Amino acid sequence: MLDITSLVRVHVEALIAEQHDMGVCDAIEEIERTAIPHNITQQKAALPATSRPDLGICRARRGSSAMTAPHVPKVAGIEPALPSPTHTTDPHGAPASGDPASGTSTDAPSGAADVPEDGSALTAPDTADLSPVDRIAAVQDRLAGWISDLSTLHDLTEQLARTRTLEDALHELLRAGAFLVGARRGLVVLTPQDGLGPETTVGLGLGRAEIGHIETVPRRALSYARILDGLPEPGAGDDAEARTEIAEPDIPGEKDLDPRLREVAARLGYAASYAVPLTAGPVGRLGAAVWLYDEPAEPGDRRRHLVGLYRAHAAEHLARLLELHRSRHDARTLRNELLPRRLPRIPGVRLAVRHATGPRGGGDWYDALPLPDGALGLAVGSVTGSGPSAVAAMGRLRASLRAYAVMEGEDPVAVLSDLELLMRLTEPARSATALFAFTEPSPGAAGAPASPVPAGMGGPAPRKMVLAGAGHCPPLILGDLRAEFVETSLSAPLGMLACWEAPSVEIQPARGETVLLYSDGLLHRTGEPMDRAFARLHSAAAGVPRAGRSDPEAVADHIVRAMLPQGLDDPASEEDVVLLAAHFEE
Repeated sequence: MLDITSLVRVHVEALIAEQHDMGVCDAIEEIERTAIPHNITQQKAALPATSRPDLGICRARRGSSAMTAPHVPKVAGIEPALPSPTHTTDPHGAPASGDPASGTSTDAPSGAADVPEDGSALTAPDTADLSPVDRIAAVQDRLAGWISDLSTLHDLTEQLARTRTLEDALHELLRAGAFLVGARRGLVVLTPQDGLGPETTVGLGLGRAEIGHIETVPRRALSYARILDGLPEPGAGDDAEARTEIAEPDIPGEKDLDPRLREVAARLGYAASYAVPLTAGPVGRLGAAVWLYDEPAEPGDRRRHLVGLYRAHAAEHLARLLELHRSRHDARTLRNELLPRRLPRIPGVRLAVRHATGPRGGGDWYDALPLPDGALGLAVGSVTGSGPSAVAAMGRLRASLRAYAVMEGEDPVAVLSDLELLMRLTEPARSATALFAFTEPSPGAAGAPASPVPAGMGGPAPRKMVLAGAGHCPPLILGDLRAEFVETSLSAPLGMLACWEAPSVEIQPARGETVLLYSDGLLHRTGEPMDRAFARLHSAAAGVPRAGRSDPEAVADHIVRAMLPQGLDDPASEEDVVLLAAHFEE
């Protein structure tokens, strides 16, 4: 299985290079291009950037693509989880970012909402007649806003980089994007353009039922659906951004929108939307995200610029996680195909299994196969190593054991001896543990030999189980009167000695008893020494409620909960787990 831990990381330091797009260095040069100072205050303001501690950015770094410091000082910064502070207003009374007349939301990140990113507004007519000191103050004010935006972008991308799964990254993308555009709710639709999947929809502040209501709107009327289908907006011309980023600022008041869209928007309580595409790397289009406003609104140019920078990095991160998700899914599918798709139905025996694989993909396996004349073969095992090679070796080992079990299953020692010989000839560098148990058919089964009933006993004779193990953990028998490990002889794993040989053990599970076969991963995942882990397993088996001991599924669930509080799918553990329960009714 492909494990791309290094690819999950996003290089957040590269965000610092966006300072040139946001006009930081242009603002510093504008400060130095001001008129010759005439007093002490202006002389101090006109000092070079290298000696100005209040600016904190050296002009010598103009040629660098990224700052050396990982965090830019937050001159007028904000924390992503908190509302932004009120920014200093323009000296000539330009509307503040929170003014409704300006057309922007009050919770925008700090900075001037109407300042172009190239810094051209610094020489606009509204500042041409200002004194040098006032011009410097205005430039410093806007510079503080740009640095704050850059720092916010850096922090949000760092939080995105900490996500390790595709679903977590989608949730973080929605949360950060909603903050940047000033929305409260939204959803992201993941539909990779290459058609290899997965396809999913994740909501922020929207439940499954609400997302279902939105999906009832005709596809041509949904902004994110038009992005996914590549449909241009009317009057977009050749502007790519106009064709891809779709804003619907007033859904109730726009008469040209689909009536069903207005109906769903009124029912869910949103009045505007802003949709953007997610595109990255060789995958191309990954999907689309749309954020919903409670009131008529539309993000301004500065908000669009910020969310555009963020989603460019987010899309690359999603592409890496998508590749990792696909590789893990393929490995999981391969392992599932190499294991039994379903457990067989044998008269008088009910089976249950719990199986989990670590993130690297190990070689633990199990098998339950019907044998001639109504007999049953049970097996568990593990091969050394992890990853695709271990999974392939596990498949070969299981297939070989099935063949030997059909031919000579009555003698488990012969089955494991043949398996050991095959491993020494074909895979000399690998070792494995295995346990095989042959269960005789029920006395009432067709073709089964008649078992004599002991004198004084009115019920059927218990079944006989013959088992042999090669370096594997001993089975455990659970019943109303006992919970004990089977005493097996000490044996080496397969492939460790020149010739493997160990005697078999015969047990007779009574009616109503359950035999538990398991891998050592069940013990290792507890994090305790082996002797304590065995004691914990014995205590978990003995603690199964009497009402549930007749159900192998309930027995398996109880033991997993008692042994593994974090569950089978614990991402912190790399151990595989196998637990096979066989309950005897006759």
